[in-house]
Amino acid sequence: MGLAERRKALGHSQEELAELLGVDRTTVGRWEGGKISPQPHQRRSLAAAIEVSLTELDTLLAPPRATDQEAVKPQSSDHTGAGDPDEMIRREFLRILSVSGVLTALPLDEAEALTDGVRRGAPADFARMNGHLWQVYQLARSKGAVYPIVRDQLTALNEALAVGTQGNSRPLLNAAADLFQLAGEVSFDANRCTDAATAYALAASVGKDARAYDLWACALVRHAYVDMSELRYQEAAHILKAAERVAERGDSGLATRYWVASVQAEAHAGVGDLAACERALDQAEKVQDLTAGCANGGWLRFDGNRLIEERGARYVQLGRLDSAEATLKRALTQTALATGHSYRRRGAVLTDLAAIGAKRNDLEQLVSYGREALDLARASASGYVARRLQALCTKFGPLSRDHRVAELRAEIATLSTL
Repeated sequence: MGLAERRKALGHSQEELAELLGVDRTTVGRWEGGKISPQPHQRRSLAAAIEVSLTELDTLLAPPRATDQEAVKPQSSDHTGAGDPDEMIRREFLRILSVSGVLTALPLDEAEALTDGVRRGAPADFARMNGHLWQVYQLARSKGAVYPIVRDQLTALNEALAVGTQGNSRPLLNAAADLFQLAGEVSFDANRCTDAATAYALAASVGKDARAYDLWACALVRHAYVDMSELRYQEAAHILKAAERVAERGDSGLATRYWVASVQAEAHAGVGDLAACERALDQAEKVQDLTAGCANGGWLRFDGNRLIEERGARYVQLGRLDSAEATLKRALTQTALATGHSYRRRGAVLTDLAAIGAKRNDLEQLVSYGREALDLARASASGYVARRLQALCTKFGPLSRDHRVAELRAEIATLSTL
């Protein structure tokens, strides 16, 4: 049985199910046809509406098994986009984890005996290349454009790890933990949450092996974002508590512990704890007391310049709409002036302002900010902004009956989150 059969068994039309979930009828049709999958925030509502568990929902959404004729068709090896399945990159992840575990476990003389390859400057070269990739990722309108380069870097790093580093594997392990986090970012932006979680878990594991506490903590923070994208705030809070403990052992001159606090504020807001949220935000503000160089622009980019928009977003979560709107409008001015014209940042702020309009039943505010965010999502091809907009659709409420809101919903439904 598939999703369509389950819906029919309950006596619902596509229109009725769509109305229950606050989505467009065409979205239900695309779910049933296997063209798109429900977003994480939609899955619980969908499962409840059709009276199944989340595990049963996964079964209903599974694509039909291929026929024998389909099964023998050759698979294309051309990975043109970030959303394409890529078993190779998963194998690279696991291979690096296996090799790095051996290198950190062996005594020094045995590690040296592995090889005399990967000589002068190689680890530093990887670190420089990773730093360059993070800059490219940050400035790229389409984050998926970085994917093939990350894949090639993983391959090169595997080759280096396979032959050791003159008894000192730690620099390459640091490079691996760094690169895993970037690979996870690319996957997360493309809505490949399982791949992202795998990459972040591997980054944390390798960071732990290398005793690179700041790298380790940052990987845990990124893993918490995956849980929060699925509204699992309690689970995220547990990971962030672990990240807090790890960060305390790191470099006090880096911004790691303050980034942990910033993300903890989001988890606290998710469970409705205003006091804890504001304490965490106040802790995060202390990053401004650090000197220049507290963030490296790569795996650690937190320098406090986004705290204003973070605070505004947290106030939206907590329903403090007046405070949220004033804060987000200031943030909107900042993102307009931000280096690299961050479409992702600006799109997130616009979506939050549109959400305030929806909560206030302010049609003009909802449509105006929502359309501007939609334009940015199209221009950047960002899966992150697309997901934020699709989450916005669940907040339309009675405004859904207006034809402009209905048109906005229909156009948002066409966005790709891959």
